Amino acid sequence: MRFSPELEQGLLVVRYKRFLADIQTASGELLTIHCPNTGSMFNCMMPGGRVWFSRSSDPKRKLPGTWEISETPQGRLACINTGRANHLVEEALRAGVISELNGFTGLKREVPYGQEKSRVDFRLDYPAGPAFVEVKSVTLGFDGSPVAAFPDAVTLRGARHLRELASLARDGVRAVLLYCVNLTGVEAVRPAAEIDPGYAAALRDAMAAGVEVLAYGVQLTSEEIFIDRPLQLRWALDPAQALSLEMIQIPS
Repeated sequence: MRFSPELEQGLLVVRYKRFLADIQTASGELLTIHCPNTGSMFNCMMPGGRVWFSRSSDPKRKLPGTWEISETPQGRLACINTGRANHLVEEALRAGVISELNGFTGLKREVPYGQEKSRVDFRLDYPAGPAFVEVKSVTLGFDGSPVAAFPDAVTLRGARHLRELASLARDGVRAVLLYCVNLTGVEAVRPAAEIDPGYAAALRDAMAAGVEVLAYGVQLTSEEIFIDRPLQLRWALDPAQALSLEMIQIPS
């Protein structure tokens, strides 16, 4: 997927109120833009770091642009617009890149399901029956490590999705969790149990129930982003990566 309109480069001043970020453009213009990310964005941004944003010409929009890419403290690029993940996955599904999910005859997005009234990102139809696919965007990386982690903050919603998938799997319905790792320089992904032990426990329970867990990485530049390779799933935590909840702050 190519970014359209073309992205502009700037420098991050500050992210605040969760959905706002002040940046300075290459021409020196100071802008407040939309931050489309509900997480902490820990290890994913830094004041003075480079950012890339899409500018909007819609006069009805309150903000002139949307933050798309961040330069991380580790020198990586992260696509912080979580809304991009489902578009990337659909593109990869239709192109046959995600080999484990090839062969579907129909694709629907945002399908209601489950006892907790959730919506699954994709329902794929196969001759043998449907597969329900939940997508998670991953951007949390660490110094000197090719292993990314999810989540970057406590996520009750993420645990609920795992419970819903596990319930499907126990009933004999194919259920899949797909980590879309929107971060360069990554070879594997793990649950961030030190941030959200409840999510990590729910993930283990879901896998025990038969939920399939897949992870795919991207090629990312300021011009385009696309899913291109499978990644490993790991459980072990390098002590050097250990975090505390005091380190994780979500702008209020």
